[in-house]
Amino acid sequence: MDTTAVIEELEDVAHRLGIEVRSEAGNFRGGRCVVDGEEIIMLNEHDLPETQLIVLAEALRDAPLDTIYLKPAVRRALEEAGSGPEQGDAASGEAPHVDD
Repeated sequence: MDTTAVIEELEDVAHRLGIEVRSEAGNFRGGRCVVDGEEIIMLNEHDLPETQLIVLAEALRDAPLDTIYLKPAVRRALEEAGSGPEQGDAASGEAPHVDD
């Protein structure tokens, strides 16, 4: 499964958890926030897909993922993104390995 497919799966997971995912251009890193009482995950359109994957994984780290079915490749990507040298440091540009 390629990085873009994993991102799409994670966006679907966020939606199933009631979290909106927005992708916008700007000078920001992205992540999870609350706006007007609604949880949102912001992704920067200018970021590489690998960085967007790490941002999504970090944003979903505390979500109740055990209540939702995740494809094995998606679960593995989430685990790898959260176990990097700096917990999936987006600045490094390194993404988890997502073959399958």
